[in-house]
Amino acid sequence: MIPSSIKVKNRELPDAPGVYLYFDKTEQLLYVGKATSLKRRVGSYWSKAHERRIEEMVAQIVRIDYIETPTVIEALVLEANKIKALRPKYNILARDDKTFMFLVVTNEPFPKPLLIRGHELRQMGVNPFQKELTGIAKRKFLRVFGPYTSGHSLKIALELIRRIIPWSTCEPPEVIGRMRGCFNSQIGKCPGVCRGTISRTKYRRFIRQLILFFEGKKLQLERELERGMKLAAKELRFEDATLYRRRLGALQHIQDIALLSREDHELPFSRESVGGINLEGRVEAYDISNISGTSATGSMVVFEEGKPAKEKYRKFRIKTVVGPNDVAMMEEMIRRRLHRSMSSPKSWPLPEIMVIDGGLPQVNRVQEILDELGVKVPIVGLAKGFDRKQDRLVFDRSNEELARVVVRGKELFQKARDEAHRFAVKYHRILRAKSLLR
Repeated sequence: MIPSSIKVKNRELPDAPGVYLYFDKTEQLLYVGKATSLKRRVGSYWSKAHERRIEEMVAQIVRIDYIETPTVIEALVLEANKIKALRPKYNILARDDKTFMFLVVTNEPFPKPLLIRGHELRQMGVNPFQKELTGIAKRKFLRVFGPYTSGHSLKIALELIRRIIPWSTCEPPEVIGRMRGCFNSQIGKCPGVCRGTISRTKYRRFIRQLILFFEGKKLQLERELERGMKLAAKELRFEDATLYRRRLGALQHIQDIALLSREDHELPFSRESVGGINLEGRVEAYDISNISGTSATGSMVVFEEGKPAKEKYRKFRIKTVVGPNDVAMMEEMIRRRLHRSMSSPKSWPLPEIMVIDGGLPQVNRVQEILDELGVKVPIVGLAKGFDRKQDRLVFDRSNEELARVVVRGKELFQKARDEAHRFAVKYHRILRAKSLLR
């Protein structure tokens, strides 16, 4: 039970979703949190034992304010926006950049929503807590939302909203070289970027609606959908009007039960594991160098914390492939690399992700080897264009986590690929020189 000495807004907390705010005796904001039930959540701070830092905060609370929201997902959005705007003392102390999660919307012809950790944004030259985007941030992103205290809840929220506002992690046909739709385009979650069935202008309307929602402007979004529905009906576009009506109804009756399962069990200062592919971990890149199949060499370079770990580089002299066959040479190198990992896992640990110099043939062959050996490591291929901007990323586009990582990791992958190329060419020249001296 909340002590009677603490002043509570309206003298009582509602049994409803919302955001709560704790203040000390100087009216300094201590903490902002979200709740599926404000009454249960806030009451739990005094009804059970907590770790030292929570006890320290609770001892300073003299006033509790709250903002009730219609749904849990709106509480999630409001909490993040309040933390960014107000920078409460204990929210900032609770986590560092490695655990804060941010939602960004990329600035490109077909923008994508991505989840990125704060420290990764800083490495891109972006201050994630800055209220207005400037300079580098504007060139990279349309919006940066957050921080979010629960990456798990944010992922669920995005998936819920995607049923109402479709968005894509795909590239258009002119980039991927084909017009086959992804799985999400078949179930209505992707509006057809990969099939070339949606224009940039129309797609950006969806992105604008997504931005409105995460700005906390749900009512404005509802009004926009209602206007679209009425206009479509007036112009006798009945199919479009039906789609608008369905989206509007889904938005007004969001079923966010999935967000309830974990919300009330999360402690504000717990270290949540955000999971997924860690670009700060071990990233390996591979390249082949040969001239007409002679003196063929392979290279493996390692990046850790986004930087070359040169002491961990490895070179391979291709032994079993005769003649120019880059795919077969890549296979030999990857097999040898993986077998060494099996025999010496401490000195040859598996990477977070493999970067392959090459296109679909190389990526498919490496995936076959991984499947054969029962190794689960994501792969990204870099097919060279006429300059770095034209490099084509080849990966499993049905893997949404990998798709998000690929977008934010492209520059890192290019650096690793270039370094693998430099290292392979250097070793190739040494072998060529030796063969000429024989």
